[in-house]
Amino acid sequence: MAQMAEKFLLNKLSRAGFVALIAIAVLCATLGEPMVAAAASAAAGVVIAGKTFHPSRVNQPWPRIQQAFFLVLLLILLTSFWTGPWILSHWLYAIPLVAFALAPPGVAALITLVIVVLAMVATQWAVGLADRHQMISAFLLTILLSALLVFLREYKTRQLAPLRRTDELTQAASREYLSADLHKEIQRSEREGTDMSIIMIGLDTHLSDNDPDEDIRSILPRIGRYLHSQIRDFDTYYRVADLQFLVILPGISTSEAIARGETVRKGLATLLESHGMNLTVSTGIAGLNIGDDANTLQQSAANALRRAQQQGGNRSQAYSSWSQPAQPSQPQVQGPVS
Repeated sequence: MAQMAEKFLLNKLSRAGFVALIAIAVLCATLGEPMVAAAASAAAGVVIAGKTFHPSRVNQPWPRIQQAFFLVLLLILLTSFWTGPWILSHWLYAIPLVAFALAPPGVAALITLVIVVLAMVATQWAVGLADRHQMISAFLLTILLSALLVFLREYKTRQLAPLRRTDELTQAASREYLSADLHKEIQRSEREGTDMSIIMIGLDTHLSDNDPDEDIRSILPRIGRYLHSQIRDFDTYYRVADLQFLVILPGISTSEAIARGETVRKGLATLLESHGMNLTVSTGIAGLNIGDDANTLQQSAANALRRAQQQGGNRSQAYSSWSQPAQPSQPQVQGPVS
């Protein structure tokens, strides 16, 4: 319940922030302040591309889009040191926190250091800025407070990491462990010369006219129990997004994984229907190929799931069957079950 409340509040705050930033951008553009309008627009882009704005934006390409907006905002602020207006100096106070939220710690620390040095150099030349020394003092104090918050966040994350092995609603393993576990399974498969496949399961919510998320969350525990009942003792499943799951199947070929994906898809559709929800389910299947690593294998399954949903949903799609030339005896698409 605490996690759901936190996500709800962050979602509402991000949406309110996006609206406020767009309003600032429009107002400043009207008043003839193009730099401020551009900075507000870039900041709005950072907000709307984030996972707090919409849970599905945790997957690519949204993180890259968010980082691109942040880079644009950073360039605008750096340019303002020499071109003005100095009203943009107040935007610098948020840069350290945003940098540590979007970039690796080393990169974020480098960005913060460069901003501090350039700000101090620029203010020495801004003799017309009466409060430049006070601004630098406030900026450095903000940097220290930001560093303290980042330290507390990392400390909390490390302290709570052992408690977050499973998702509290579905009992699926947390996505933080997915890449490491998948890497181990890939190494084992290559060492033993066995097959391995993964299935990514997604609810076709985009095909619904209504927003069913609240109703779906109420039966997420049942969805988790169903998935648990369908896997073997040495299989593992993960909640990779609000309404998406990934299952690792050691020793299973792609063709076998397709059959298992269809079984899971039908079972989940029946479960949703029994709760009065007019939703379908799609699955994307990817088998381990030579040269695959944890990231490429996940991306293959995600692409297969996306293609299945783009074709109308309610179907299973194997990545290898459409990304590579298909054999005459093999179907290219696993279509929906009538």
